[in-house]
Amino acid sequence: MFITLRKKKKQISPPESIQTETMDTGTVESLQYNFSTIKAATNAFSEDNMLGKNGFGAIYKGKLGDGLEIAVKRLARDSRQSDIQFKNEVLLVAKLQHRNLVGLLGFSLEGNERLLIYEFLPNTSLDQFLFDPTKHTILDWDKRYKIIKGVANGLLYLHEDSCLRIIHRDLKASNILLDAEMNPRIADFGMATVFDPEESQGDTNRIVGTYGYMAPEYATHGEFSVKSDVFSFGVLVLELVTGQKNQCFQNGEGTEDLRSYAWKCWRNGTAKNIIDPTLMTGSALRDISRSIHIGLLCVQETAYDRPTMGAVVLMLNGFSLTLPVPSKPAFFMRSTIDPQFPLLQKYSASTASNSLEKIKISKSRSPQISVNDISLSEIVPR
Repeated sequence: MFITLRKKKKQISPPESIQTETMDTGTVESLQYNFSTIKAATNAFSEDNMLGKNGFGAIYKGKLGDGLEIAVKRLARDSRQSDIQFKNEVLLVAKLQHRNLVGLLGFSLEGNERLLIYEFLPNTSLDQFLFDPTKHTILDWDKRYKIIKGVANGLLYLHEDSCLRIIHRDLKASNILLDAEMNPRIADFGMATVFDPEESQGDTNRIVGTYGYMAPEYATHGEFSVKSDVFSFGVLVLELVTGQKNQCFQNGEGTEDLRSYAWKCWRNGTAKNIIDPTLMTGSALRDISRSIHIGLLCVQETAYDRPTMGAVVLMLNGFSLTLPVPSKPAFFMRSTIDPQFPLLQKYSASTASNSLEKIKISKSRSPQISVNDISLSEIVPR
């Protein structure tokens, strides 16, 4: 469906939440909606209610009989996934309760129709504000800093505080939804991977995600860990500070890689050069400068050198903490051979070897594929 459950080679008893042989029937019934109810709520999945679509399906706005507004993902009909597996994966995600995660309200299952029902958030996604020439002024520094800290808390929950360790693998501005008070909610678990609590890394031969947000070890070798999400978070922080997309960052003289330019400005003491001009107020400069520093620590080339999300949360809330000095961050270059798979031009074999020595990577290379994946990152806004 939308979260990959990693299977360990050794035989252990998996947590109750990921056992596919049994399920809490009462919980399932409480989450299940009648298909007819959701069909009516979306006006029979009318195009007027469609928020977006991609090759895996579409997402619709709806309103239930009690007035509750919902967002409905109508998954592709060609799924080979069993009903019991679908229900168990829904149960797993429904258990992820955090103020900075989008809430799953339930599901509908009828024939080959599979629907996921989420809470509807009125302010759409962060990118619709941050990169809009007019709307970006709504995001003053207080709002942006709240978003940074909220996303950090949400990732910390996924990595360390939920019942399982979850790596999102596609964190970016379009996957951060905003509620009525502009609080951030991490959305779209279409590429997420679940580990047992004692695991934290893995690898795959199917590279999925978004160019510019991928950690170098993942983009080149398919190796991912909690530090992959940390890297994506660092890119997001730099985008919030600059107000520009990392893929097409303009430095005043031309297009340059955002991470490299931010690091050069930070090193040269000219960090003000990368700050969104609408944020240039005296009272906020200390927080902004510290956020740039934290963002650079998160995009370090070697995964071992990046902080954990727990450390990031401490850095964001503890101004007395002395921050380490960041090295030059990883720099991406698109592949000239296959543009669909980004390659890291300056990620050397020696760096990769060093990273592998410090982080134990699982040797299982089973593809991270789920036939019902539907990613908001691939949905084209109408």
